[in-house]
Parts: sequence; C-alpha cells; structure tokens
Amino acid sequence: MYGFLVLFGENMSGFDVNLFISIVPRLFEGALMTLKITVFSIILGIVLGVFVGVGRISSNFIYRSFSSVYIELIRGTPMLVQIMIIYFGLPDLGINLDAFLAGVLALGLNSGAYIGEIIKAGILSVHHGQMEAARSLGMNYFQAMRHIILPQAFRNVLPALGNEFIILLKDSSLLSVIAIVELLRVGDQVRGSTYNAWTPLLGVALFYLLMTIPLSRLVLYIEKRWKIDRNG
Repeated sequence: MYGFLVLFGENMSGFDVNLFISIVPRLFEGALMTLKITVFSIILGIVLGVFVGVGRISSNFIYRSFSSVYIELIRGTPMLVQIMIIYFGLPDLGINLDAFLAGVLALGLNSGAYIGEIIKAGILSVHHGQMEAARSLGMNYFQAMRHIILPQAFRNVLPALGNEFIILLKDSSLLSVIAIVELLRVGDQVRGSTYNAWTPLLGVALFYLLMTIPLSRLVLYIEKRWKIDRNG
C-alpha cells in the first residue's frame, strides 16, 4: 500500500504521502464514529420503518394516514434540511440535543421513511394466506404480524436493508455541518489546518471505500444465499 501511495503521490500534485500516513489514526477514529452513528441510526430507522411500514397497509385510517404523511414528508425534503431543523431549530422550541443525539435522530428519522417502504414491500411479498392461517389460530392482527408475517418479510427484504445501511453510512457525512467529528469532518479539519485538500479528502474517500466495499459484498452474498434457499 505504501508503494502505491508513493507512486500515486508522485503523479498527483498536492498529495502528500507523509501527511496521509500521519493522519491515518485520525481518519480511523472518524471512521469509527461514522460506523457508530450509522449503527444507532439504522436501529432507530428499523424501529420506525416497521411501525410505518405496517401502518401503510393498515385498515385503520388514522394509522395509515399518519404513516403516509410521515413517509412523504421525510422523502420529500432534503436530509440536510432535516438535520439542520433538528439541531438548530429544536432549541428554539426549548429542546436541546447534543450533536451526536441530533445526528442519530435526524438520520434515523430519515432512514425510517425509506425502510418503511421496504418493510411494506416485504409484508406484501408474504402470501396473504399466512395472515389468514394465523388469524384462524386465534391470533389478532398485531400478533400475526409479529410472529408470522414480519419474520418472513425481514428475510425477503434483508438485501434491501443492507443497501439502506450502506446509503446511510455515506449520508452520515452530512453531519459534518453540525460539528460531529465523523470521517468527513476529520478530513475537513486536516484540510483547514494544512491547506492541503487532496491528501485528507482522498484519505476520506479511501476510508469510505474500505467500509462500503466489504458491506456491498456482504449484501450480494446474502442476496445470493436468499435466492438459493428460496429456489430450494
């Protein structure tokens, strides 16, 4: 890798190999923060996604309407605006959140809308006879969803959830605007202190690739395994 960086540095003005090596520990810490934020956000997103995904196909008008409005509101506005509303706008209402919590909340709320549509598709992919069979055994609607439908739905949409995790990981870079020291923020700090943009920003890109490529391969593997199991 060092030889590659030396060769790369010799052919690109502004790339400082020694600077890159010196900032690797900081980039690594930023990458860990990015992963931490993404994990907490995807957990929140899944919880919200299940709630609104079930709501999207509910026969209850209020529940279905709330879920639809939430999804349209989140998907129809930029994530950056949502982040700034939560971090800068909520204090005007007397709600003060630290940057990390605000970031997780913003990403989780955003992800929940997209996961909601994924969960909805997963539920609809389960044969309707499964619900009828569960109800015939004495289960109510939510018991049938919890024990019969949702486990099968999650299995069907696992690759899509994996892709959503990767998207969320990359979108977490937007949190640099609220001073969370995640991966992009680290790169920007180095750029500001060294007046060298190429080195830290290419380093940031490299670390994102080191995180997303293995995750993408894992998603592809899960998808292939799912197809094999489904086809018997």
